[in-house]
Amino acid sequence: MIGISKLYCGAVEASDLLRYGRKARDLPSHLLQFSQDKKPILVWNCTRRCNLACVHCYSQSADRHYDNELTTDEGRALLDDLAQFGVPVVLFSGGEPLLREDLTTLIDHARKRNLRAVISTNGTRIDQAKADEFAELGLSYVGISLDGMEATNDRFRGLAGAYAQALAGIRACRKAGVKVGLRFTINRRNVADVEDIFRLLVDEDIPRVCFYHLVYAGRASRLRDEDLDRDETRRVVDLIIDQTSQLHRQGLPKEVLTVDNHADGPYLYLRLAAEDEHRAENARQLLKMNGGNSSGIGIGCVSWDGQVHADQFWRHYTFGNVRRRRFSEIWQDSSDPLMARLKDRKGFLEGRCARCRFLTVCNGNFRVRAEAATGNLWAPDPACYLSDEEITGPAL
Repeated sequence: MIGISKLYCGAVEASDLLRYGRKARDLPSHLLQFSQDKKPILVWNCTRRCNLACVHCYSQSADRHYDNELTTDEGRALLDDLAQFGVPVVLFSGGEPLLREDLTTLIDHARKRNLRAVISTNGTRIDQAKADEFAELGLSYVGISLDGMEATNDRFRGLAGAYAQALAGIRACRKAGVKVGLRFTINRRNVADVEDIFRLLVDEDIPRVCFYHLVYAGRASRLRDEDLDRDETRRVVDLIIDQTSQLHRQGLPKEVLTVDNHADGPYLYLRLAAEDEHRAENARQLLKMNGGNSSGIGIGCVSWDGQVHADQFWRHYTFGNVRRRRFSEIWQDSSDPLMARLKDRKGFLEGRCARCRFLTVCNGNFRVRAEAATGNLWAPDPACYLSDEEITGPAL
């Protein structure tokens, strides 16, 4: 996760971290990515069921009942363990989490255990009553997926009217005083809509947007040929930076992040280094604190059936099940070779990743994407768009 507004626009200074310390439980949510202890943000896919059929769905969800989901009591036990372990945030995801009947019960339990609770949703099931309920529960954030403007989004999600329903959900959250933001997965089908998304942020007074790079998992495995190439990626990242900066200069600052491609950090740094030495140095320090890809370290996933994964895209490998062992035990058990290597992966990376001068701020990028594309878990991530010349030189 690369905070474009934080790094490029200087919305966060490295010195800000010193005021809070860098313990995950003590940091405000917008600084969590810079924590020193890297206690994992936990994505809980609390249900697999979904009312949409998105072409990029990593869980390959459908609108049907799935057996073997964690019960309410098992969910409470999971949340108790997460709280005791010091997990700073639990993200309720799916499928579509609002299809889980006991969702508000589980959010309430998380809040009573002093866990920050957030939701990742398609937004189509949020009416004003539900948004008001989220506000009463103290929900920290609602991330609503919009993968383009109306026509693009509805084709992407397989339902006419999905955009209008999601926009109504956004407006309901804004009215209820619940922080809401957009989630947009970039690919060739929707890249032309990126500029319009920035206009939507202003028109609807939406404070945050996350632009996700495509990860080849689940149904998205079939979209590999529709991923951006290196030049296209550079252009869209430049566009995101430029649009973020323009809003900042206009006095309309938005929190803008890119996710799932840590080459964005070095790319942003190189651009700043050519523009402003002071801002580049601040970005360098923050990128080192961020630490790059955090799968198996600062982010983890529990599936609907209790299986523990390195992140939400890594469903083909499980470290254990919370029905048999607590998440905290599984996460700290480095007897699993993959868990051990993910936590200290630099000696296992191959090719240009192994010799990259940005390794300490990228951490080898997305291993699951490298494996999906090449069959080799430790091969270079094909989504890295930095040139050989850019990655050669003294370590950052």
